[in-house]
Amino acid sequence: MSERSMFAGRKVGVFMGGVSAEREVSLRTGAAAAAALRRLGCDVREIDVREDWLGAVGGAGVDAAFLALHGRFGEDGCIQAACELARLPYTGSGVAASAVAMSKLLGKRVAASAGVPCAPDAVYEGADLQGAKPPEFGFPLVVKPDREGSTVGITIVRGPDRWEAAMAEAAKHDSRVLAERFIPGREITVGILNGKVLPAIEIVPKSGFYDYRSKYTPGSTEYVIPVPMDRDVLLRAAEYTRRAAMAMGLRGAARLDYRIDPAGSVFFLEANTIPGMTETSLLPKAAKFDGLSFDDLVAAILSDAGLGK
Repeated sequence: MSERSMFAGRKVGVFMGGVSAEREVSLRTGAAAAAALRRLGCDVREIDVREDWLGAVGGAGVDAAFLALHGRFGEDGCIQAACELARLPYTGSGVAASAVAMSKLLGKRVAASAGVPCAPDAVYEGADLQGAKPPEFGFPLVVKPDREGSTVGITIVRGPDRWEAAMAEAAKHDSRVLAERFIPGREITVGILNGKVLPAIEIVPKSGFYDYRSKYTPGSTEYVIPVPMDRDVLLRAAEYTRRAAMAMGLRGAARLDYRIDPAGSVFFLEANTIPGMTETSLLPKAAKFDGLSFDDLVAAILSDAGLGK
């Protein structure tokens, strides 16, 4: 049976937009996914969720939810819980896995429990944010909001003069802030699709820092695939991806980010449970290199839609 005939006439709601800092990227992801679903023969409804999330899910009038919401209320388990309550099958990871992966802190702790190396960190929360002192492992380090995506609110801090400003910036986006030892070297990302690890991609931002602008401005970052790196390092990253995804309970499509130091050690950074599907997004690039067209990728994500994950 062809993918088109398999999905022909299926009523699919693409939930997109939302209220997080990644709203504009989510709208682009949703539009691209909706176009692919229509090419697959689905009866598609694009749903921009901004208010009354339960009402939007319960009144969608569709058979399945294709989740294209990034960040808060999208990747943190909230929309997934709404779908569970409405008994509407949805794509991607379940409630608990989404909540764990949305927190960089919890994601790292769960990954570490599965034997995946992570950079040392210090956690600051609530009253601890006031007059916080730098961690004992010192500079350089990376200060980041715990539960935010797309590098929003993240600062590389190379000395004490930028510490307070970096903490203040991160605290604008979350009440919990993570200070993590900066790992010099290279950055790669590894996708996983329905349990299959995809080829790694190296991320080389022209500015030297993979921030929001570098992520979403075409031409600002070079994405290298296949990665010109020692095979053993890439195999380790693939194995860590498999372990971390299983430990966190990730489903459907996800993407895990790593730093590789000059000695070839691999350090897990975070997991993305609803990866972007824009013209600069990494999961479609990895899937294409692995022989999957964009429509194939969307079909594979939809095929895993379910409840009680």
